Parts: sequence; C-alpha cells; structure tokens
Amino acid sequence: MARRTRLVIGVTLLAALVAAALLLPVPDPVQLRSWVRSAGPAAPLVFLLGHAVVTVAPVPRTVFTLAAGLLFGPFTGVALSWGATTLSALLAFGLVRGVGRKMVAPLLDRGVLHRVNARLDTRGWSTVAALRMIPPVPFSVLNYCSAVSSISLRHFLAGTALGIVPGSVAVVLLGDALTGTTSPTLLMVSVLCMGVGVTGLVLDARIPSRPGGPLSHS
Repeated sequence: MARRTRLVIGVTLLAALVAAALLLPVPDPVQLRSWVRSAGPAAPLVFLLGHAVVTVAPVPRTVFTLAAGLLFGPFTGVALSWGATTLSALLAFGLVRGVGRKMVAPLLDRGVLHRVNARLDTRGWSTVAALRMIPPVPFSVLNYCSAVSSISLRHFLAGTALGIVPGSVAVVLLGDALTGTTSPTLLMVSVLCMGVGVTGLVLDARIPSRPGGPLSHS
C-alpha cells in the first residue's frame, strides 16, 4: 500500500510539473538577463558564491557556465565563471587534501591513481591545464585526484586557472548567444577557444613526461 501511495504521489507531482510548464509563462533569455540586472551588484556575487560552493561536489559546472553567459553577458560572464571555477577548485582541493589524503595515500602506489599521481608529479601544472581542456574529464574528479596526489597547490591552481580559460570562454559565449545579441566576432572567439582546448590536449599527449621544467616541483 505504501509503495502504491508513493507511486500515486510521484505521478501526481510529475503531472503538476508538466501542467505548470505548459500553462505558466516561461521567460525568454532577454527577460531573465533583465531580471538579474535589476537585482544590482548582489546578483553576480550570489552567483559566484553559489557556483563555487555547489560545484565542490560532483555537480557538472557546464550548467553554471552557460548560465553565466545567459544572465550576465560575455565579459562579466567569463569573469564570474573563471573566478567561481577557480575558487571551487581551491575549496575542493583544500578539503580533500586536509581530510582525505591520508586515507587515499596508500592507493597512490598502485593502479590508476598511481599513474595519475606519477603524471601529475612529473608534469604538474601542464597536465592539470591539459585535463581541464577536455570536456569529458569531470571537473570535481580532477580536483579530488589532484588533492590526493603529490602536486603542489601552486601548480594545481596555475594549471586550473590556465586550463579552464578556453572552455569557460567558449561555453559562456554560447550561453550569451541564447539571447540572440551575440556578435559574430564573439561566436568566432568561442569556436577558436574550443580549438585551443583541443590543441592543448594534443600537445600534452605528444610531449613526453619528464621531471623538471619552469614550473617543476620544488
């Protein structure tokens, strides 16, 4: 009986949501941006903090990146997305390294984590930057793996700050394009940023791993 009751409740709620989506007016992208702008300087601050905190968990950040372009436009959107993503990575790195590294450390001597740790240790920031440019690589998973590896915070942040630029710019500009006000030039910039991401991935795959270099671990 309880199972049937839950099923009825679930179907009723689903029907209510569908009816609301069909009957209630849905604001268009231009209206959404107008509402956000009317909220004043609090809106970007709330967005930045919300984006940073929520994506510490394994939550896809692409939705937030698109929303940044849609709600705040290309320039403010890129700044907010870049800042929130970097802050989120810093928070996740600090939390996992402070709490979970001792528990995971024994696993670094074998398996996939060993290979990831070895690559991060010898290539450091460049590996983080390259992985940030690959859309299928989960943002949060790379944060966690980096935190339990031997990479330094300085190199992790350098790789993150550099690697997220092409993808952030590309997706923010796509979000801005939903308003229909994006110039063709900005759309070309979006395409070029996607190309930079692919190029970075190819170059990182072809350069042999070796210790040292201008940002090697100290």
